[in-house]
Amino acid sequence: MTPKIVVLDDDPTGSQTVHSCLLLTRWDVATLKTALADAAPLFFILTNTRGMDAERAAAVTREVCVNLKAALADYSGPVLFVSRSDSTLRGHYPVETDVMNDVLGPFDATLLTPAFFEGGRITRDSTHYLMVDGNPVPTHETEFARDSVFGYRTAYLPGYVAEKTGGRVAAKEVARLTLADLHASQAGAWLAALQNNQVGVVDGESADDYRQFADAVLAAAASGKRLLFRSAASLLTALAKLPPQPVAAESFSTLVRDRQPGAVIVGSHVAKTTAQLTALLKERGVVGLPFDVARLPDARAAVVDELTTSIAHAHASGLTPVVFTSRSERQFASVAERLKFGETVSGTLMDVVRRLPVTLGFLISKGGITSNDVLSTGLELTASRVLGQILPGVTVVQTPPWHRLPQLPVVIFPGNVGGDGALAEAYRRLAPSHAQPSPAKLAA
Repeated sequence: MTPKIVVLDDDPTGSQTVHSCLLLTRWDVATLKTALADAAPLFFILTNTRGMDAERAAAVTREVCVNLKAALADYSGPVLFVSRSDSTLRGHYPVETDVMNDVLGPFDATLLTPAFFEGGRITRDSTHYLMVDGNPVPTHETEFARDSVFGYRTAYLPGYVAEKTGGRVAAKEVARLTLADLHASQAGAWLAALQNNQVGVVDGESADDYRQFADAVLAAAASGKRLLFRSAASLLTALAKLPPQPVAAESFSTLVRDRQPGAVIVGSHVAKTTAQLTALLKERGVVGLPFDVARLPDARAAVVDELTTSIAHAHASGLTPVVFTSRSERQFASVAERLKFGETVSGTLMDVVRRLPVTLGFLISKGGITSNDVLSTGLELTASRVLGQILPGVTVVQTPPWHRLPQLPVVIFPGNVGGDGALAEAYRRLAPSHAQPSPAKLAA
């Protein structure tokens, strides 16, 4: 039997290489059983744990796993479990995989597969790289490794495991599947030798590499091997073996509601997002609505009222409002303080999303945590279905027909994906041609 692939996603961007599957923002047993019975080979549970501290992330992961175990009690087929996280190695590792092993295990192995080819992330000789202008840069030399919550010192994955586990797993104990091994068809034997939840790391420089590895994984799982993955998105494509997506990337404008203008919500503050935002604001038909986070928390209600009014005015004028947070990352005395403030910022944005015009044509959400909150809190969805990608690594989902904004196409745009013009390109692929007046119209 083909294994069902169950993905716990720490933000909603792990679906950025697949289509036709469910994204769950609730994880009660009944909802999980519905997803297990769905025809798609995989489904995602959006835990949003990357926006939490480690203790809360562990508690949420445990709650999901306990419910999963109950939902799986009468499920007879093989299952592959994936802890999907960031392709630049940020996230609560090993907190989440430890909890998954405790509740859903024991596993024969926990495998790190962080390559994300669509976003230029590859793993070579067990070192993880970000491709920059065609050159491989070890991820520990990028801005992502300096994250104030999830920073790390080495992109050599066995060393990363040792660092993140506090030495519980030594670098020399980590099993390595290199490209040479993979190309010599050794993946099956390598997997068979893993036991007692050994940690392994897997190379990959192309989609073909992961397809070859996935074939070995599926065979191993079907024969009873119990594997847990800490992965980025590309492995999921290889495991799911989906046909081409039903809506072509260039055709998503056909799903825009009544050819109305949309809205863009930008929460991510990484440098790539700032460059993309700058390009978007030069497009005809958009109007920028800056959100000064320094006004929080004291003026939250006033901020929401002001943004809601400005969005309604822009929409009535045939424009697409772009709401964006302050571009600089503020400094905080502690990680807990930073996370708490981030929740306040996101909560304010979600208050705005709940009050979006009912005639909105489309919605673009920029940033992983922001997008999770848009789906679960702003739009209050229990589940949505992935339609496919509008750009490489950029997913489109659609709200159900009974929603306040029925059948609204929603773009989930990760903060760290795409070139400088990618956000503008996503907008152009959705924006109705007749709804692109000069911004001067808004002032009139």
